[in-house]
Amino acid sequence: MDRSDVERWITDYRKAWASDAPEEIGALFTEDATYSPYPFPRERIGWQGRDEIVRKWIGRGDSRIEWSFEHEILAVEDDTSVIQGWTSYGPRDGDPPSEFANIWLVRFANDGRARRFAEWWVERPRD
Repeated sequence: MDRSDVERWITDYRKAWASDAPEEIGALFTEDATYSPYPFPRERIGWQGRDEIVRKWIGRGDSRIEWSFEHEILAVEDDTSVIQGWTSYGPRDGDPPSEFANIWLVRFANDGRARRFAEWWVERPRD
């Protein structure tokens, strides 16, 4: 993997994020991938396998709300990439807009799909 490969994967990730289309989400991950969407996983290991990743991703419903995402690729070495991101969500379920800082650790398979995805995030405090 090089930076251009990672950038293409992030572009596809954003497209899937906006659509919640199962085929777009599934195309990002290997069959046996793991996805940890929490800094301290509520589930012991996170989401296991592509089918569970697709199901739980869609369950979050981010395609139904306004959001924006900016990122910077901090490091790429062999099959591993570190990405810093900034996410803003519009009002959701009566809550005011929110902003998050993110770090993604992505380990890729030889075919460019993610086999391990973990993210750590923190919400910007509200005044």
